[in-house]
Amino acid sequence: MLKTPSGGAGHGIAATDGRLMSIGAVLALLRDEFPDITISKIRFLESEGLVEPRRTPSGYRKFSVQDVERLGHVLRMQRDHYLPLKVIREHLDAMERGEAAPLPALCRQRDGETILEAVQAPAPARIGRAELLAAAGIAEPELTEWESYGLITPLPDGAYEAEAVTVASLVAELGRFGIEPRHLRVMKGAAEREAGLVDQVVAPLRRHRNPQTRAHAEARAKELAHLTVKLHAALVQTALGVRLP
Repeated sequence: MLKTPSGGAGHGIAATDGRLMSIGAVLALLRDEFPDITISKIRFLESEGLVEPRRTPSGYRKFSVQDVERLGHVLRMQRDHYLPLKVIREHLDAMERGEAAPLPALCRQRDGETILEAVQAPAPARIGRAELLAAAGIAEPELTEWESYGLITPLPDGAYEAEAVTVASLVAELGRFGIEPRHLRVMKGAAEREAGLVDQVVAPLRRHRNPQTRAHAEARAKELAHLTVKLHAALVQTALGVRLP
């Protein structure tokens, strides 16, 4: 649930005083419900037209309460419905125009009976190479180098999953501390091993003929991924003897 600026909880932001927030404040508000949210992800959603924060004369982003509410809706639809950003944008724009805009359903009626159908999940959000470079604020040689180490991998058609923006931004930030891409291969290997462990658990469910069971597999995979990321972070903090906020 998103917290209000005063610290209360609710399904949204309750403040109505018109104050504008920095991107860091928005990140703090969203992080309770969406632990994996990053500043890079917010910037990417902005670049995709999902939110339009105001800009100060010096270029800093300032978000309204409505902007944060919209971001929350976008993130929930990605998480709960696996919808691509184009569909989410069209859905929210229709809602703002006051039009009826139901989300794609997994059920339909047949002869008065509700039939559960195996609906193919929408393809994940994807971006092109130029968009990735712009969103992450990196140059072509950097991306090429990171690809050579397997830190970022293009899809067969040359596009990238949207999460590549987050990976690229984090690699760039670590680089400012002198951590080179070749040093990050150990993290890549650890992530692949953790993903393999999760896949072992959910693979039997994904192969099941029942659509509900397959849908449950995806929910279970997301839950396990969240837990493994939290465990990984806790283990790193313990090893370093630090506590992150």
